[in-house]
Amino acid sequence: MSDGRAWPDEPDADLVEAVAGLLDAAFEREGRPGVLPIVQAGDPVLRRVATPYTGQLGAQLPRLVEAMRRTMLDAPGVGLAAPQVGIPLAVAVCADPGVPGDAREREPLPFRVLVNPRYEPVRDGGTPERAAHYEGCLSVDGWQAVVARPRRVRLTGRDERGAAFDEVLHGWPARIVQHETDHLAGRLYLDRAEPRSLASHENLTRFGAPDAAAERAAVELGFPLPS
Repeated sequence: MSDGRAWPDEPDADLVEAVAGLLDAAFEREGRPGVLPIVQAGDPVLRRVATPYTGQLGAQLPRLVEAMRRTMLDAPGVGLAAPQVGIPLAVAVCADPGVPGDAREREPLPFRVLVNPRYEPVRDGGTPERAAHYEGCLSVDGWQAVVARPRRVRLTGRDERGAAFDEVLHGWPARIVQHETDHLAGRLYLDRAEPRSLASHENLTRFGAPDAAAERAAVELGFPLPS
């Protein structure tokens, strides 16, 4: 029986103080209030497994979620994990307005919070179907690479209020939640990428529309398109 609390543990006073200081500075900043610095590849926090969230931040959690939302939109991006702003907790946010008719199945993904998320490929009686597309990361600024990921995944976890979710996503929304959940396991998208596909944002434009860039890049850069 629940005791009415969303999370089982009491706040961690030291962590609350540290995060409150970070958020106070961000929300008091003129021009872009609430926008946090994004940690870049090479910082150890991106390579450590995030600590499961069990209530460590108390009343600071909604403030962190709002700051992460603002930071994601400001970047701009479609997802952001807490380690990307230097906080090693298993919390992420994501949202994408979608692109109608996009071959990557870029359907709208309303803003949501992922706490302690996990995913697994959906198997329809055999090997999970994969899709290979260019993918980027706010913590690897300026670059993208082709990553083959399961097209459909089962996502489990909790939202910011502690309510459990268990659902199946497909297409680009499935890619987003896989990318952000990987961050919480200390993985970057580059760990799963085709190395020869790596391209700067500027050079990527030569391969045409984003939904078809992987196919042309495979020919021009000389790599087998993952399947």
